[in-house]
Amino acid sequence: MKVSVLGAGSWGTTLAIVLFNNGQDVTLWEYKKSYAKTLTKLRENKTFLPGIEIPSEISITHSLENAVKDQHVIVIAVPSQFVRSVLQKFPKYDYSDTTFINVAKGIEKETLLTVDNILKDVIPGLTDENIGALSGPSHAEEVSRKIPTAVVAASRSEKTARLIQSIFMTSYFRIYSSRDIVGVELGGALKNVIAIGAGIVDGANFGDNTKAAIMTRGIAEISRLGIELGADPKTFAGLSGMGDLIVTCMSKHSRNRFVGEQVGSGKKLKDVLKSMQMVAEGVESCRSVHQLAAKCQVEVPIVSAVYQILFEDKDPAKITYGLMTRDMKPEH
Repeated sequence: MKVSVLGAGSWGTTLAIVLFNNGQDVTLWEYKKSYAKTLTKLRENKTFLPGIEIPSEISITHSLENAVKDQHVIVIAVPSQFVRSVLQKFPKYDYSDTTFINVAKGIEKETLLTVDNILKDVIPGLTDENIGALSGPSHAEEVSRKIPTAVVAASRSEKTARLIQSIFMTSYFRIYSSRDIVGVELGGALKNVIAIGAGIVDGANFGDNTKAAIMTRGIAEISRLGIELGADPKTFAGLSGMGDLIVTCMSKHSRNRFVGEQVGSGKKLKDVLKSMQMVAEGVESCRSVHQLAAKCQVEVPIVSAVYQILFEDKDPAKITYGLMTRDMKPEH
């Protein structure tokens, strides 16, 4: 099967290799022409995935037309805030027989749309059968080294979910299926915001008790907002919910946890982001989730606390105290 992966960051590069190892005909698209040439020459993504060889059979291109023409499957692996601008540059082909798989984890600013809805908004004629998502606890640094990993393929179409399973699943990359693309995409986006909160806990030296509380109450907030938007509550107890939240809050590979840790230790957000080569999707998603929750009138105190710390320069200790001294409530 001919598959293109749009976005040659660490995750896009890793998934291109997974797909190739599973027998697919793979093209990897890199938006910077100079870096596409570097990748082609070195067959290694030294900036985002050092030490991992890119097989010579994987075609690397800067041409979006070459990347999307006559492909059976197109994997969207660019950061969520850039998805629309990339899709708007697509050649005007008929994509009615193409399957789009989103692996980005975020909610678009202004529109507050998840990627499956951005796809429908930009590409004419797409239906539920054309769109799926792949999400779960899966750092590229580990998957690329064939460390056993389990994730979820989601689509409103069972046929599409099974297609995603079939092209990605290997002995080290296990894929479960789901019909709840709403919950899977929201879980992936919202957990990044909670992970920033967990990082703030680390940076401010609050301790394991605090972090456990942030994670547990964080999944409660994710579930509340997700259910309001039509998701299945069971999804948030699974791989793309609690599973992804655990790994993103705990792992040394997590960019979002890193951002929170740096801010929690007293650094300014703008300086932290300036020092990073990779994108921490949770930063912009925090703005979007904060707006989305207000629009839906759903209470998300941890998301609001992270928002205040990141964008209103509030003191983490004072904000945490505010969370702890809210009115008494039942857990469920």
